Amino acid sequence: MVERRAEHAARFFYSHLFWHHPEIRGLFPASAEDMERQRDRLFAALTHVIAHLDSESLLPHLRDLGRDHRKFLAGPEQYAAVGTSLLAAFAEAAGEAWTPAVARAWAEAYRVIAGVMTAAAEQSEDPPWWDAEIVRRLRHGQDLAVLTLRPHAPLGYRPGQYVSVSSDRVPATWRTYSLGNAPRADGTVDLHVSRIEGGRLSTVLVAGTDPGELLRLGAPGGGLTLRREGRPVTLIAAGTGWAPVRALLEELAQHPPDQSVRLFVVARDAAHLYDRPFIDAYAAAFGWLAVTCITPAPGRHRAEATGRLATVLGHQGPWWEQDVYLSGPAQFIGETGRLLEGLGAHPARVFHDTVPVPGAGGGHGPNGRPLGFGEWFLSRPSPHWHNPAARAPRRP
Repeated sequence: MVERRAEHAARFFYSHLFWHHPEIRGLFPASAEDMERQRDRLFAALTHVIAHLDSESLLPHLRDLGRDHRKFLAGPEQYAAVGTSLLAAFAEAAGEAWTPAVARAWAEAYRVIAGVMTAAAEQSEDPPWWDAEIVRRLRHGQDLAVLTLRPHAPLGYRPGQYVSVSSDRVPATWRTYSLGNAPRADGTVDLHVSRIEGGRLSTVLVAGTDPGELLRLGAPGGGLTLRREGRPVTLIAAGTGWAPVRALLEELAQHPPDQSVRLFVVARDAAHLYDRPFIDAYAAAFGWLAVTCITPAPGRHRAEATGRLATVLGHQGPWWEQDVYLSGPAQFIGETGRLLEGLGAHPARVFHDTVPVPGAGGGHGPNGRPLGFGEWFLSRPSPHWHNPAARAPRRP
């Protein structure tokens, strides 16, 4: 019931929080556009937690969040303030469905969530963030750049993980980017950044930064890391989703696998295979690696590339014995994951970091399925039945 009034609930939450705790407002973006994205991320994060209450991945996810939230200097007072405003927003959106039993259940759930996050933050010996100097910026066309950074303190991470990134040019704005390399002796890391239309931080990182500038990096997180369980490996990357896959390949090159590795790289056109020299060099150097690069035919729409990938994957196999690692835009991961499961891949062996998968408008996603969890909010169907001023109707 709250999900169907998600936009109203999110606006109520932030209004409640900032009214009662105005000192917290400075931790959030100033622009309306960035706050809109912040609301989306809030409900995406909440619905991910609710969807994975029985999953073994939930506690590691919450610990990652807790360590990452140290960059906001968040303590017990801030967690308590957020919890109070969150439950108030849910009560407002749910109306008469917010019974004492429901309120107790949510209060207990939030207590557990906040407890795991704060414990992880307190136990971490790392700094709340890492200052990192830009030492190189390579442009690939107008909309893509690879930034090489040198953190001022050692940044411990595993290949395939990501960090949140902030710049003083866009205050109080953090975005996550995958680290595009395995750990190096000199401690430098690469960020592969694609400019997003209307994305203020991505635009600054691609076109508005210079060597010598400082960025801030949050704590590393994410689960797109090699399992090394003796099974063949398939790596599938689209767009700048190539960054964590490149890091995984570097790790495999340092410690060669016993099984074969297949790499599929999808790009909107040949120009966006920006790391083709690296890919070709690895394909020539390592006999355990088979590479397939997929782009649309000249003059064809970029969507043709994903269609060609589906055809190629359909002729590969057997998928049931593979460990598959997916990286790319949310919709690409969702569609490719469902395709692989249809081809026989074991769902527990298809690995990707958690991303919301927007569907089509009208309240339904691909193949007409109803939107679930955070998808409704993120895909913004036409709210012809939505009245933010009305209380939730009584259940019959």
